[in-house]
Amino acid sequence: MNAGKLFLAVVLLFGAALTARPALSQTNCTASQQAAVECFVANAVTTSLTKPRYGMTLAQFESYGVAVSQILRTHHTYLVLVGISSAVADAMPPTNADGSANQTAQDNAVTQAVAAANDLGFTPLPAGSSLLDLERFSLDVTRAMNDNNNVLELLTPGISLRIIDSYLVTATTKTWVNWTEVNVSLMAAINNFVNSGLMKIPPGMTRTDVTSFAYSLSQIINYKVATHRTALSAN
Repeated sequence: MNAGKLFLAVVLLFGAALTARPALSQTNCTASQQAAVECFVANAVTTSLTKPRYGMTLAQFESYGVAVSQILRTHHTYLVLVGISSAVADAMPPTNADGSANQTAQDNAVTQAVAAANDLGFTPLPAGSSLLDLERFSLDVTRAMNDNNNVLELLTPGISLRIIDSYLVTATTKTWVNWTEVNVSLMAAINNFVNSGLMKIPPGMTRTDVTSFAYSLSQIINYKVATHRTALSAN
């Protein structure tokens, strides 16, 4: 599916969630906000604005649309997921070092990062959504951001991943990674960022939580093994 249409579909789902305007051609669309979103998704599929993906039936795709509307209302979870998506799209493109396509490697990086964030409490599940919904939402956003005309390189949203990668590179000898050294380096870096005021710990989180998430991301960055890259790159 064209990335622009995919991103447009996500945005329109957002609009449907906020306004809850009924689809005119269907019945019971005014029964609830959930019904309004389901009607919107069904009409979007009928008019070829979007189509079910991930092997979903229309009914499952409508439920996914409802989950997306809930994710977009959370602000906190939504922002973390978009942050992960933009960082991965920037620093871990769906290509191998030789330029050939490798969407699976990027998809795995996205789902693993989202799972780690959720496990550590950074992305609480909105009502009516599941971890799978969060992962699919992030995959949709990441794939839309892959086609960004190099704008992400200017904004460098993947800088945090590149910082983590620098510690990973330093702690790697040939193909062996000293994960203890990586963890100690990340802990020291986060302490420095917090103490200098460059990083604020989210309410309800601790430095240990943030360090654990960074450590999880360092392991996910082994995405380079699948793509044969020596460093994270948007090229």
